[in-house]
Amino acid sequence: MTRHLARAWRLVLLALLLAFLFRPALFEPVLRPLTENNAPAIYDKGDLLSLTLSHLKITAIATLGAALLAVAMAVFVTRRAGADFLPLSRSVVNIGQTFPPVAVLALAVPAMGFGEAPTLVALFLYGLLPIFETTIAGLTGVPRPVVEAARGVGMTGWQRLLQIELPLALPLVVAGLRLSAVIGLGTATIGSTVGARTLGEVVIAGLLSDNLAFIVQGGAIVGALAILLHDTLSWLEQRLARRA
Repeated sequence: MTRHLARAWRLVLLALLLAFLFRPALFEPVLRPLTENNAPAIYDKGDLLSLTLSHLKITAIATLGAALLAVAMAVFVTRRAGADFLPLSRSVVNIGQTFPPVAVLALAVPAMGFGEAPTLVALFLYGLLPIFETTIAGLTGVPRPVVEAARGVGMTGWQRLLQIELPLALPLVVAGLRLSAVIGLGTATIGSTVGARTLGEVVIAGLLSDNLAFIVQGGAIVGALAILLHDTLSWLEQRLARRA
């Protein structure tokens, strides 16, 4: 019963999000009380659907890039040849958590200019740690008897990695991907401060014009996207765990 209610809630949230993105005028009566001096209740300085798609694109590119590097590094340091590089690898992936994204943006803008590029760098660095650590946990958590049995039947190191270790570790890899993607989705809003097209534009416009309606709708869209993304990847993680 609880599962059905949760599924129904997600469908309602998705329907409301799509309705707001495609027909925002329908929600004007709800947002109108949040405005003053006849200010617009619906963000009118850009297309909300376009901003949302751009926001998702930036998050997806940065998360995919972080996943590729983090998984590759985790595989390397869990091999005998790369075990000595584990402390160095942990130091590298911790850079994104050590420096706030705003600081990374400030450092990247002089070298890369304004726009999406510095935002992608900040999100990329910020997303490495969760994927790296969960991938290591997944690979090192593969039962040794399973690995030894694979070695006993003559499987090579690459075959054991691709056919045994990574498939069994995949649920934890997806868990790290989920954390990275959700963090990146929320953090991407600051990209608008350096010229990236994200939903941060809506929030910033609300702050500059003292329009609470803009702030609420920008935050609500990001929040709804984060919930839906988290639930989708959690469902995938559970499916992979059952299969493994």
